[in-house]
Amino acid sequence: MKKCLVCLGMLMMLLTGWANAGDVPVGPGDVLRVTIYGDTNQPTETRVTESGNITVPFLGEVRVIGLSSTEAEQKIARQLRDKGYMKDPQVNVLVTNMVSQQVAVLGQVAKPGRYVLDGPRTVTDMVANAGGVTPDGGDIVTLVRTRDGVTTRQQINLWELSMGGDPSKNVVLERDDVLMVDRAQKFFIYGEVQRPGMYRLEHGMTVLQALSTGGGLTQRGTERGLKIKRRGEDGKMTEFKVTDETLLQPDDIVYVRESWF
Repeated sequence: MKKCLVCLGMLMMLLTGWANAGDVPVGPGDVLRVTIYGDTNQPTETRVTESGNITVPFLGEVRVIGLSSTEAEQKIARQLRDKGYMKDPQVNVLVTNMVSQQVAVLGQVAKPGRYVLDGPRTVTDMVANAGGVTPDGGDIVTLVRTRDGVTTRQQINLWELSMGGDPSKNVVLERDDVLMVDRAQKFFIYGEVQRPGMYRLEHGMTVLQALSTGGGLTQRGTERGLKIKRRGEDGKMTEFKVTDETLLQPDDIVYVRESWF
């Protein structure tokens, strides 16, 4: 149920946040199709050079780096008019292959890989673009961003965003960002339960819910004297008694005792 809510929330964010691809600035390596109407009407495919130029009929090299396709259209039309080639030039610029504006979505998503930033895109947009989180995926996405040789890491909680959390944490992505979707956090339950083993740790899960996930108590099991083993910051395991409402933490080990009465 929780995974459905997360996916639904991400889909709504994606639909409401979709933008026009014409707003994206072009860069080196991008392929543009330029059509000048009233000339031959034949489109010309041209690649943006490392210096940021494209080759345009009549004009030769035109600098377009950092311009959107709409801005490139306006610049080409203006130069055609100013240089006397056409009185009222109509120009269309279409980005057919954008390689300069990409991000990577990796880890526990259905379709990991590189994706084009075809407009302002947030973390949830791109996770949805990559097919969403897999059943083994967790709520946490790590955004890795490198600027001027400095790499930063920021964690974003998809569950909190899907439940109406702070929208400012749904970061707008930039070129060459990397999103890493972590595996789901786990807990372990052993002793007198029907299905001992390792399970997915859901948000806000209690010991009682953990018992239910493990199939409930065996005929010999008892809720009295429930214990958890938990690893501390020093790496050492600590054992302590808990109640049904104790909240679990990642990698907790729940042990259910046998009843002697």
